[in-house]
This record gives sequence, structure tokens and C-alpha cells, in this order.
Amino acid sequence: ELYSEGVREISSIELCKRMGEYLKDERSILYWAYKNGIPVIVPGLTDGAVGSQLWLFSQTHRDFKIDLLKDEESLFNMVFDAKSTGALMIGGGISKHHVLWWNQFRGGLDYAVYITTGVEYDGSLSGALIKEAISWGKVKTKARQVTIHGEATALLPFMMAAIIEKVKVQ
Repeated sequence: ELYSEGVREISSIELCKRMGEYLKDERSILYWAYKNGIPVIVPGLTDGAVGSQLWLFSQTHRDFKIDLLKDEESLFNMVFDAKSTGALMIGGGISKHHVLWWNQFRGGLDYAVYITTGVEYDGSLSGALIKEAISWGKVKTKARQVTIHGEATALLPFMMAAIIEKVKVQ
């Protein structure tokens, strides 16, 4: 549909926004992000099923491109325009790396929550704890931060229930 509208180059932010608009499904994170004007950045868009579908589409539409550098510019602007920054990092990898990377250039995150099953001793990005990010200046020394060791799908429902309860009380 985007292609038939003349779109030949798109960022992951715009693609996610358009997907949320198209889905109109209240069970969809992209739908709610679209409805509330919240940008969704997917730096690893080509990694997985969506990426393979985009690649297949590009084989017959050679002028169609995903502009990942536009996403970088958007993330950069969000970080530097913000009075303070925080991140809920679920697992490691490319998304965690991107949010930490750009924040180091503004003195680090002010708030950080990291949920991981990764272990520090294997040298993986998933196992790199917040204390390492502090040593690089990616999280401020005085940041409100916590690393939670556990499986996210088990922990997040309890965390959300606690947040909802706290908001109700206030």
C-alpha cells in the first residue's frame, strides 16, 4: 500500500507508525504507539521475519529502501532534545546498544531499568550490566538505576501491575 502511494524510502519509525495506523487492533503495541504519537524505532528491522519480507518486496521493487540513518537522526534528536532520559531495556542486543550509545554523548541516562537473563562473564552485550554502562558514561553515576536478573515475560506483568497500582494510589 505504501509503495502504491509513491513511498520509495521510509524509516522504521514511519513504517511502524503506518503499520499501527493500518492495523487498527487494540491488542497491538504499534496501534497504541500510533494512536498516542509515540515513535517506535527498530534499529534491527532487517533481523527476522519482517526483514525477510522487506527484502522479498525489494527484489521486485528495487527503488524501495529502508532509511536506517533517518532513525539514527530521530533517536539522536530525541536524546538531545530531552531534559532527562530513561530506558527500560528488556534483554540485550541492538536496541539496548542504540539507546545507551546516543545517551553517552549527553552525559548518560538519568534513569535505567535493565531486565536480563544474560550473564556478565561471557562478554555478551546482553550480559553487560548497568555498572558497565556507567563506566562508559552511558548511564550517569547518580542515575536511578536497577538491573533485574530474570525472564522478562515472567517479570513484566508483575512490574506493570505494581506501576498501575501505584498510579491509582497517586
